[in-house]
Amino acid sequence: MTIREDFLTTARIALDLMRHDQVAKNWDQPSALPEFGVRGLVGHIGYQALPLPSMISSPVGDEPVVSLMEHYARANWTELDVDSEFHSRIRAGGEKLVTEGHEAFCAQVEQTLEDLGKTLPAAENRPVRMPHWGPWAVPLDEYLISRLMEFVVHSDDLAVSVGVDTPEFPRHVNETVIDLLTRMSLNRHKAIDVVRAFSRKERAPQDITAF
Repeated sequence: MTIREDFLTTARIALDLMRHDQVAKNWDQPSALPEFGVRGLVGHIGYQALPLPSMISSPVGDEPVVSLMEHYARANWTELDVDSEFHSRIRAGGEKLVTEGHEAFCAQVEQTLEDLGKTLPAAENRPVRMPHWGPWAVPLDEYLISRLMEFVVHSDDLAVSVGVDTPEFPRHVNETVIDLLTRMSLNRHKAIDVVRAFSRKERAPQDITAF
């Protein structure tokens, strides 16, 4: 499986969850995330796919291209408080995307995935960037790894929020996501703490979270 196929598979699993009846019933309720409503969380999950068609069709910019881990180091959003301007903007963006309602938004995401199913597999591994990033870009395939993480992590958030089982993602998708989260965790914690968390429960630290 390629990262492009993994992205499409993972996005479709997330979309199935977004369409769940319990999501519709809890649309206006708070989510399991502080300050995030269910509808805003759905908008945030869908946004992991929505900008991609324009990102891969727009001209390549002149920004420097960095690795995914360098992107996270530069962005530094993992250290920001939930009430920071960055996170407030993320929440507001999720809410704005879903103003036409649950069904309409899910249909929009489905159409985007159908379009990506035709264009993404053959796309060049070109630099891409999100509008709210700093002045840098990452290679497309590395960007897709970050989107897998967003889909998997936030699908769990959404499932917990509405009281349904977290969807099962393919093992190789989970391996990719866990590898990324582990590397992100090493940016915040001592290596031995991460090693102990996985190997020595009697000496495991309480926290090795990546963000």
